[in-house]
Amino acid sequence: MKFARHGDPGAEKPIVCGADGRWRDLTPVAGNVTPDVLTRSESGLGLESLPVVTRLERFGPPLAGVGKIVCIGLNYRDHAEETGAAPPAEPIVFLKAPDTVVGPDDDVLIPRASRKTDWEVELAVVIGAKARYLDGPESALACVAGYTISNDVSEREFQLERGGQWDKGKNCETFNPLGPWILTADEVPDPQKLGLRLRVNGRLRQDGTTADMIFDVAYLVWYLSQFMVLNPGDVINTGTPAGVALGSPGLPYLRDGDVVELEIDGLGRQRQNFRATP
Repeated sequence: MKFARHGDPGAEKPIVCGADGRWRDLTPVAGNVTPDVLTRSESGLGLESLPVVTRLERFGPPLAGVGKIVCIGLNYRDHAEETGAAPPAEPIVFLKAPDTVVGPDDDVLIPRASRKTDWEVELAVVIGAKARYLDGPESALACVAGYTISNDVSEREFQLERGGQWDKGKNCETFNPLGPWILTADEVPDPQKLGLRLRVNGRLRQDGTTADMIFDVAYLVWYLSQFMVLNPGDVINTGTPAGVALGSPGLPYLRDGDVVELEIDGLGRQRQNFRATP
């Protein structure tokens, strides 16, 4: 199933789409898209009895009450190579605050004084069951509720040239468009067989596959569970393939008026207008 939320910011309504391809109103059985809703079956939701939505509005972030956002850096071999970094021996981990999350087609604000705002299409993993000191990667995917698209927007000067942690370049407002929907894990038999693409002003910049991850989804969930508790509603941004501005000398960073479009197989598309912060 696909789960999403549509409507005005802050007033989104939950919707669900099953095998018949029609979006249905979830409000008769659930007040919002939450981790426990993601783990319910079609019969458990009474899907066929839910009213069909005839008019889709703006897609908001597909999950209400996003928990912590755990991000993985340099997790694609070609991306590490293009940035001049050695492939990491262990996952590089940093955090994004939940208040960076916006809808998949919402405007993204370029920070004041920014010179190097960059794009990153990423597979996002939504946790559905607590992961704490998992025994191994083989048990990790049972903790995943579903998958969606994240644009891990980054300000590279803030991230790499201003000292301290990467977090300064990752947590600017609107820097985590998410959605448009969460596809449940049972619909993704192998998360390492998904194509990712991103365009800037219509030009293809990233064209990769999750098969090229250095650390796959199962390993990441297991690994992170050794250092922190992953709770239902937490999100993992799993890294980006090659093609970012940081790794492409001469390629311009994002400016006011630029349009970024991104997609992952089966997970839909995003489209953002980048705007200067007033």
